Amino acid sequence: MSPPPLAAVTGGTGFLGLHLVPALAKAGFRIRLLARRDPSHPAFEGISFETLRGSLEDEPALAALVEAADVVVHAAGLIKARNRAEFLRGNQGGTAALAQAVRHAAPNAKLVLISSLAAREPGLSDYAFSKRAAEDAALHAFRDAPGQLAILRPPAIYGPWDRATLALFRASLYPAAPLLGDGKAAVIHAADAAGAIAAMAGENFQPGCFALADEKPEGYAQRALMEQAGRAAGGRAWLIRLPKAMVLAAGFASELAGQLLPTPPIFTLGKAREILHPDWTVHPHELLPREIYTPRIGLRQGFAETVAWYRQAGWLRG
Repeated sequence: MSPPPLAAVTGGTGFLGLHLVPALAKAGFRIRLLARRDPSHPAFEGISFETLRGSLEDEPALAALVEAADVVVHAAGLIKARNRAEFLRGNQGGTAALAQAVRHAAPNAKLVLISSLAAREPGLSDYAFSKRAAEDAALHAFRDAPGQLAILRPPAIYGPWDRATLALFRASLYPAAPLLGDGKAAVIHAADAAGAIAAMAGENFQPGCFALADEKPEGYAQRALMEQAGRAAGGRAWLIRLPKAMVLAAGFASELAGQLLPTPPIFTLGKAREILHPDWTVHPHELLPREIYTPRIGLRQGFAETVAWYRQAGWLRG
């Protein structure tokens, strides 16, 4: 009997990775993780995997990571950095190095690159620019084997262990909360994002570039997201729409102040432009085919379960 397929994974200890590793294990994969430090975490309880110490700048570690792998899932990436060059080093450079390692050390392996819906609009921010550049780097490395590359573009991901979306629920508990834009955005629960990635990593692999979304790929208005967050958390915040100029100014001020901080802020001028962009919906031609993976968690259920987890973990007052 042949052994189960081997999935080599980067970003396994990040927010998405904490859901991805269990999803891959449930799908029957052997798992090998690249990590800078010990990846022990409550999310991995009962899951066996191999760990390689190293980073995306470590060529020998990358070669060892992908050796004999059936599929490589690249979920690592920067979501905040001080400038475009730093974003490019982490996202484009890291992807290029990993893709080249796959082509040289595991030429028959498939690569599933986890990008972002932001890559659709690379002119909005340095982050979006770097995610599109990462996709281009992977496409270049697999130009002679396009049938072995799949790119997945998730929208905003939420769920247990996520500190970014936590701010949305906390804001809903205040007497008043800001609305920063008037566009629509798709979202997806982390468990569904991980399930879709695990499905693509296995027998359902399909080359190409696809976007993810929950049961409503046409997305939600920000007011609807805030109202649902309030219902889940028990808040009744008065929602105040801020002028676009104020949102942009706040992003610029946060970015400027961040130059003095040990770590860069996630809210910057570029992030403000992303928030104000009117269309983060997933169009029918972009969507991952439902026969590959159908999302199971709608917004109401997902927000309620996420709030319950936050409160149990002590992240949100109850």
